[in-house]
Amino acid sequence: MSAGAARPAPGVRLMQKVSSTRAFARIAPHFVPAMDRAVHRLTRGRVILSAQMLPGVVLTAYGAKSGLPRTTPLACMPEEGGASWVLIGSNFGRPGHPAWTGNLLAHPDAEISWKGRDIAVRARLLEGEERAAVWEAALKFWPPYATYQSRIEREIRLFRLERRGA
Repeated sequence: MSAGAARPAPGVRLMQKVSSTRAFARIAPHFVPAMDRAVHRLTRGRVILSAQMLPGVVLTAYGAKSGLPRTTPLACMPEEGGASWVLIGSNFGRPGHPAWTGNLLAHPDAEISWKGRDIAVRARLLEGEERAAVWEAALKFWPPYATYQSRIEREIRLFRLERRGA
């Protein structure tokens, strides 16, 4: 880390360590999304608990097979200008791709709730040099992504969500 770079707060460093463990990968998918959905609903879209560590959106994508709306709270990496967000399909370092990534591949038009506002977006899977550059930014943003990638054989999918009509 360079001399001018800010160090994460102690609570954030602890959460990075905890979230890198295999135990967290086993249990987090069962309680983090459910907790986030409940708090998001109770606060009418103003709060996502996990967003206290990382920025977060609630993604509404359409099921790859069913076509029905599927709502998933996710950490995101907002990009400059507020017109795009990166979603990282880490699945907490578990072997399979998260279902929401398959939904976005099948139906790239989706909606997000961002800071209590509903925004229509189009998702694009990042590949090649563009993916490599965004992956490097993601590792600086949340270092545990490197641990997640090291535990699995699949390449973690990265999506850029851009405002529709922008």
